[in-house]
Order: sequence, then structure tokens, then C-alpha cells
Amino acid sequence: MSNQSNILVGCANKVVWVRVEGKGSFLNSSGLKEFAREMINRGHREFVVDVKNCPVMDSTFMGTLAGIALRLREIGQGSLRVANLNARNGDLLRNLGLDQLFTQDLDGITPPEGTQAKPISAEAGPDRVAQAQTMLEAHEALVEADPENLTKFKDVLEYLKQDLAHPE
Repeated sequence: MSNQSNILVGCANKVVWVRVEGKGSFLNSSGLKEFAREMINRGHREFVVDVKNCPVMDSTFMGTLAGIALRLREIGQGSLRVANLNARNGDLLRNLGLDQLFTQDLDGITPPEGTQAKPISAEAGPDRVAQAQTMLEAHEALVEADPENLTKFKDVLEYLKQDLAHPE
């Protein structure tokens, strides 16, 4: 069994559908962040993220979801829904206070029939500096979503800021 993870995306009726196949992690967060930014710039305001086949999410991935929801809040319209949560992922989101930021659906929400699901670009991935920037932004979004997260991620934030200040 492969550790490969994919993020499949599609749009139907102005709703952006995202399906995570495998672990939601820092490895696929940059692609999701850039895709969501582009969709928001194109006027999309409703996002559904299906995590049925996502066994676990790391803090960068959850922070990326938080960043999308915070951007929609800043715009003043739209929403992010996380669908088909398993107990572990539901606990992770609640422990970071993200249940206050977006809707969680434990059971099935599926895109309309005929919605095309395409993988987010599976290029070599962002360079180390871009990946560190994505990780920093994700963790800052976790703190913005719930200030209590600062104590959990203070060291991570400091490390990433230092890493970005000295990229050699």
C-alpha cells in the first residue's frame, strides 16, 4: 500500500468540491492553498472538503483549511464544510477550536452526479522556502482561529520564522 495522497477537486453549481485521498499533510497543503486562493479569486465562496478517505490530518493541513475559512470570513460571505469526518479527524479539529470556524458533517455529502474530479497538480511540489511559508501561514491561521493554539504551536511558529529568515 502506498503512502501517496491525492487531492481531487471539482466545481458544481458554484460549490468547490475537494476530496482528500490519503493523509492531509504539509506535503499537499501548498497545492490546496493555491487552488483555494484561485477559486476564491474567481468568485467561488462555498467549499466542501470530503475527508472520508483521509485517515489523519496534520496541523499544517488543518491550518490550511482554517486559512480558507478565515479568508471567506474576511470577504464576508461563503463557508467551508468538512464532510465525512472520522472520529479521529473530528477530535483533531475540535481540539484546535476549528469546529467554531467551519461546519463539520459526520455523514455523507456528495457532489452532484457528473461532477468531474481532477487531481490538484502533482508537480514536484513547492520548494523548501515556499513549503515553509505555507506551513507558517497555516499555523498562524490556527492561532487566529483560536488564540489558545498559540501555546501549542509557539515553538513551531518560532522555528518556521527563523527558518524563513535564514533560508540557506
